[in-house]
Amino acid sequence: MKNNSGLTRGMAALFAIACGVIVANVYYAQPLLATIAAAFGRPVADLGYLVTLTQLGYAAGFVLIVPLGDVVDRRALVLRLLAANIAALGLIVCSPNYATFAAGCVLVGFTSCSTQILIPMAASLADPASRGRAVGVVMSGLLLGVLLARIVAGYVAYWAGWRAIFAISVAASIAIAVVLAIMLPRNTQAVTSATSATSITPVRYARLLASLAHLMRREPLLVLRSIYGALAFACFSVVWTGLTFVLSHAPYGYDDAQIGLFGIVGVIGALAAHPAGRLIDLGHENKATGAFAATLLISFALLAGGGASLPLLIAGTLLLDVGVQGLHIANQSVIFEIDADARSRIMTAYLASYFLGGAVGSSAAGAAYAAEGWLGVCAAGGALAGTALLVWIGAQSAGKSRLAGQSTASRE
Repeated sequence: MKNNSGLTRGMAALFAIACGVIVANVYYAQPLLATIAAAFGRPVADLGYLVTLTQLGYAAGFVLIVPLGDVVDRRALVLRLLAANIAALGLIVCSPNYATFAAGCVLVGFTSCSTQILIPMAASLADPASRGRAVGVVMSGLLLGVLLARIVAGYVAYWAGWRAIFAISVAASIAIAVVLAIMLPRNTQAVTSATSATSITPVRYARLLASLAHLMRREPLLVLRSIYGALAFACFSVVWTGLTFVLSHAPYGYDDAQIGLFGIVGVIGALAAHPAGRLIDLGHENKATGAFAATLLISFALLAGGGASLPLLIAGTLLLDVGVQGLHIANQSVIFEIDADARSRIMTAYLASYFLGGAVGSSAAGAAYAAEGWLGVCAAGGALAGTALLVWIGAQSAGKSRLAGQSTASRE
């Protein structure tokens, strides 16, 4: 069924599947850190920084590549990035040493930024009245890719070795590239006809990147939502990086397949995306933001007891993923209303902050676990979640103060 602006349910599903397949490539290594560390003779805690490097590569792709989605044909840009992504995955499969493997991971992260071109493309095609739901559907695919990557990677590595999952991802990425080449609409640049895919000069490109800083200065709402996003994804990365460490040691002692299977818990959190989109379409994005930030904080209270209790670990992880995904949907639905002609650059500013937060979380997980074990990981995450809630409370107070000032001025 097609809506007024051209986004069919089938196309929304395709965007969701494509985002899931692409982003999964960034996260296949996360549940395999202990196995990969052993293969390359590295301490397992050191590989928390491998996740950080990959996420930094992803963030760099947002800053350097995603803004082009506002000035070139998005379809062509997505397909070129997919081709480069496939080549980077091939480098990982054939990596003879840790340095090559790490370089491949960074390149995979960098070229996986095509997901963040597909999301604003879907938002542009969607009817404004259902944009929150459309973003929710696509984001469900994205988060399912993040979480299912852990399950699939664990099982494949258990039966066929850790390199096999990256070989499979090469085939899956080729398949999705072919489907997108056939199905994506053409002529999808979001700018005036004076700019084309062949007219991006170094000067234009430099101005395009400089416009990111202008957007951040001009749009305080974008800054606020970027802060929420960075803190939320830092919480997510702290837990999901730390889980690999805690689950591979006593009292759990899980193997790769069992650690990967734990990702099923997180899949349930992805299901929060669609209801969150509906709630936001009804105009409740602000209240939803506070509720999801509080959910994050509560999750760490449960997770703190999860070092020796599997039920608490499961419950805390479930709440964490609901909070992170719901907050992410709220953020994106709000920022997509800021400027329709700059959606790719707005996405760049937001997601660069988002994944820099994730990189901080991954690094914090390794350092906290090395220093204080699982409780240290939960303390770091709890501090991040508490900060997100305090920022939201502060924003409410500031908003009420502005309203009061406007009211006083009107009476005078």
